[in-house]
Amino acid sequence: MRNQARHRWIVLTFACSLAACHEAPPPTIPAKHGAEAAAPISADKTQLVTVVSAEWTAFRATLRRYERDPGQRWKPAGRPVDVVLGREGYGWGRGLHGTSPPEGRPGPIKREGDGRSPAGAFSIGTAYGYAPARKDISVLYVQTTGELRCVDDPDSNHYNRIVSTAETNVDWQSAEHMRREDDLYVLAIVVEHNTEAPKPGAGSCIFIHLWEGPDKGMSGCTAMALDPLEELAGWLRPDAAVYVALPRSEYEALKQPWALPTIPLLGQFDSASNEGGVGKRD
Repeated sequence: MRNQARHRWIVLTFACSLAACHEAPPPTIPAKHGAEAAAPISADKTQLVTVVSAEWTAFRATLRRYERDPGQRWKPAGRPVDVVLGREGYGWGRGLHGTSPPEGRPGPIKREGDGRSPAGAFSIGTAYGYAPARKDISVLYVQTTGELRCVDDPDSNHYNRIVSTAETNVDWQSAEHMRREDDLYVLAIVVEHNTEAPKPGAGSCIFIHLWEGPDKGMSGCTAMALDPLEELAGWLRPDAAVYVALPRSEYEALKQPWALPTIPLLGQFDSASNEGGVGKRD
């Protein structure tokens, strides 16, 4: 009898163990790391602007434009354009790729006043300009007035916002005049860095605008000659474009997971109308 009872106890314990295995939740799939992270460019985006520099600290870069049907391969649109970045190069920003660098990727972090342009993937926002209206621009266009400010004071409740002093309680010590005495903001297109729940001190007022020349870096924006700037503004479509800004090393590391197009190596023939091998997620 004792042996039979012991046998029944072993069978019962084994059965309970099996039941526990069936009731247990399935194992979770480990989160993807680094360059395997989810792509920040959704399939419905049909325009891509890339701005790639030679290295983190370079302030010169090349801007390229691409188009596609939703979910398809990127195809070049127009020719490459010389641009200048922040005088200190790139630093990881806050945008479509997240609020921190892709896991495992090196590089400095963008901070207010550091002279770096934000690196990563970003939406493109409103265009601001001195002209009263621009029928040739299809993204939202706002004429700049003397009252418009872009607030770069991290202690302000309006940090990284463009507001009118005529309609806003001024609580900042520092802000950029959107209607400048020079022509740098004659046409300025917002790069949506740190705009979703802005983090104080993480960088503000990032635009694509007119440059002072090819040999002078900016405070953190991307700048170029007037003709390609006008062409870019007229090409952009509402909610269609993603702006990818990276040094070459990061572009190559993220090219496949982000489904980015292939760009020429330094020194190779550099014409967007002749570039091939654009990437597509497999």
